[in-house]
Amino acid sequence: MDHPQSPIRPAIQSLEDSPIVEVWRMGYGRQDVIGMFAGEPDVPTPAFIREAASQALAAGKTFYTPNRGIPAMGEALSEYLGGVYGVAVPPARIALTQSGMEAVMLIAQATVAPGDNVIAVTPSWPNIMRAMQICGAAIREVAMTPGAAGWALDLAAVEAACDERTRVIYLASPGNPTGWMIDRDQALALLALARRRNIAILADEVYHRTVYDRKAAFSFLEIAEPTDPVFVVNSFSKAWAMTGWRLGWIVYPEGTTDAFEKLIQFNTSGAPEFLQHGAIAALRQGEGFVAEFAARCGQGRAIVNQRLAAMPRIANTPSAGAFYAMFAVDGVTDTLAFCKRAVIEAGIGMAPGTAFGRGSEHQVRLCYAKSAALLHEAMDRLAKFVAGYREA
Repeated sequence: MDHPQSPIRPAIQSLEDSPIVEVWRMGYGRQDVIGMFAGEPDVPTPAFIREAASQALAAGKTFYTPNRGIPAMGEALSEYLGGVYGVAVPPARIALTQSGMEAVMLIAQATVAPGDNVIAVTPSWPNIMRAMQICGAAIREVAMTPGAAGWALDLAAVEAACDERTRVIYLASPGNPTGWMIDRDQALALLALARRRNIAILADEVYHRTVYDRKAAFSFLEIAEPTDPVFVVNSFSKAWAMTGWRLGWIVYPEGTTDAFEKLIQFNTSGAPEFLQHGAIAALRQGEGFVAEFAARCGQGRAIVNQRLAAMPRIANTPSAGAFYAMFAVDGVTDTLAFCKRAVIEAGIGMAPGTAFGRGSEHQVRLCYAKSAALLHEAMDRLAKFVAGYREA
């Protein structure tokens, strides 16, 4: 008897699972594993945010909401962006989303179709490239290069990768996993390219407040005109330690509000209201926590950089922002196998560079948004593990 054909279309069946998740599954729930594979701090959401959501829940804020968020949410995001960047972004150009990842998926649905292609600046978080692939686009990776001063992007290579079917250029700044940050001059040049070639820019700015020499990272919102083809994605997950809340937002071009109203309506129909009250509290009362968290991550960055620099076989590429270290281990070519063995043999959870596309195949990423004590223990374990590690 013939087996029926799968109802799942081939493009979805062929999607690769994330190697990060593959390693994460091995260590999830194990108390003996120091988990640095996910981009998540080891502190809970601040009490004032939790209490705002709890009060809203107790008050019965449990009904359907407008697709793009309750009016107070849009107003709070508009005020926040104005305060951080000094730009006027009206609520009509902002949509609250159920996670930063949903924001990316909405942009993919809005911009690409089968046969199109997307330029991705790599190394990068793989989920964004997968979202574009789900919508039918081919991915063209433009790899940055690591060096003593950090990671570097060749804009000429970005333009050379574009053709008449290129719809989006994706980049993250500060970057996951690299911590690279685009500067104003490069951003202006990339925006000029987007305008000239009628290509959208998808700027992932989720780590905009996890920086160590300023209040916030440079944003495309500082240079883009309201009608420019620029989509800025952000999230409450990192700066406010709200990973499990799954709330993000998009700033999209003027004139596209109706499109995103419909896309959200037909995807999730909007986020729970009581969670939105927590997010509003984060924006309006959270500057103290944001600063404290960035300082804590800066301490973690200093610990990890110092410890990695002292380890034989390890070459660490400095990061400018976010909360990750990216390093190569001499003699290691299979970083997935390296990370799997690190979980089993050393009790350390890290992410293999193979997950992040071109430019990081021989790199390993770890998250240092952890306590100093935990990081020192992790570095002790890593030093011992690397000293004895040999590929099979």
